[in-house]
Amino acid sequence: MSSFYKQLYRYSHPRSFRHNETLWPFVKIRRAVTGEIISVSYKQQQIPVTGLSEFAARYQGEILLSATGPSVNSLNFDLFPPIPAMGVNGAYHLNKKVQFRFYIIVDMGFFNDRPQIVQHIIADPALKLFTTVHGIINIVNNFGREQIKCTLIPIEDISYRIFEPFVPIKDIRQTLRPPPGLLYSQEREDIAFNSDIRQGIADAATVIYWALQILSFCGFKKIYIIGLDMNNFNQPRFYEDNQDKLPTLLDTFLEKTILPSLKHASEILRKNEVKVINLSPQSAIPDSIFKKENGNDFFSRQ
Repeated sequence: MSSFYKQLYRYSHPRSFRHNETLWPFVKIRRAVTGEIISVSYKQQQIPVTGLSEFAARYQGEILLSATGPSVNSLNFDLFPPIPAMGVNGAYHLNKKVQFRFYIIVDMGFFNDRPQIVQHIIADPALKLFTTVHGIINIVNNFGREQIKCTLIPIEDISYRIFEPFVPIKDIRQTLRPPPGLLYSQEREDIAFNSDIRQGIADAATVIYWALQILSFCGFKKIYIIGLDMNNFNQPRFYEDNQDKLPTLLDTFLEKTILPSLKHASEILRKNEVKVINLSPQSAIPDSIFKKENGNDFFSRQ
């Protein structure tokens, strides 16, 4: 976006709309009556997207959710059952070992820092990529519409809905139309989990929190998580080395935001009869949140 349009947007819109400034005036969206984005156009060209209602309670059974902690390198994937998988960020390096059918990227820094991974993801016609409108525009700008072979599903932060004002999590239930699926923590008014993500996804400083809300909405009843270490932030992710390591802020959010949010998520998921097993036995996420198992031992017993 040119500086002219950015300045014009800032002069003509309140600060609460600032998260839209890189989209205006080139992006147009249309929403379904259920709230989700079902149409995206960019510079008067339609971008093919699929609305979230297509995925509501569509699936069942088991799924593997791959985070990117270094413990992934200790897993023997020959022992893993042939179940569908969802990857986040750089987990696509496992595409020869697991059956990725779903993917999620919401970190705009990842799009810019790992374009070669993004290029492989969007070229995979078997993948359903959940990403934000900002992510979709980044893909179009960097690779072109013709390179997109995956299915794009727009998602958004419930506090930063597209072309709507910013609303902090704690204030959303006081709005005119509070999302009926937004379930608040009894301990913290700034922590919530949305069981109907068509109205937006509650953030908790980690993409895994987004993934859990998506998979629950889709109907999966058993989620195996790999790479959810959260305790070795000085080490490279499983697909990196020391020379190629990107920085992380997860350590700064772990105690204050991530742990209490995952605790809340685990309570909601249990009530909804969704079982989550953390296959990173040394994970900083305690057993009281998600039961921990050694991935190799667990699947050799099955």
